[in-house]
Amino acid sequence: MLVLLFFIIAFHITSAALLFIATIDNAWWVGEDFFADVWKICINNTNCTEISEEFVDYSILRAVQASMIFSTILCCIAFFIFLLQLFRLKQGERFLLTATIQLMSCLCVMIGASIYTDRRQDVHSKNEEYYLLTSEGSYGYSYILAWVSFSFTLISSLMYMILRKRK
Repeated sequence: MLVLLFFIIAFHITSAALLFIATIDNAWWVGEDFFADVWKICINNTNCTEISEEFVDYSILRAVQASMIFSTILCCIAFFIFLLQLFRLKQGERFLLTATIQLMSCLCVMIGASIYTDRRQDVHSKNEEYYLLTSEGSYGYSYILAWVSFSFTLISSLMYMILRKRK
């Protein structure tokens, strides 16, 4: 049981780390001379522009930012609740509160990454230089980590639903 508990804790910490990296790191959309995320666009590693109202459909990126931040916060809260429930639950009870919060985190990641996937082409600068440069590119590793963290948080929430407190 101790090995299973260690595996679940390590899996949850890995999920939280992936969410932090996907939310913070600047590699959601990458190209030859630029990289961008939901916070800023950097051209030639020197000219970084914070994404603001000058971008068309700025509200879309705000929704992605909010859902990724909310997902990260929920994942951390779920971990702390799991630790509290580990010492407070009676033997044989399930970690349903932790599973529910982790599932909400999973849904927030899915919503954020799905919005970004669907509306990526709509988010461009009114500045013609940025638009032409960033139109050609591909999804970066932070975007991929967001989808990987979605699957990790989903699996983690299912593990919490199944897990019973045993001796």
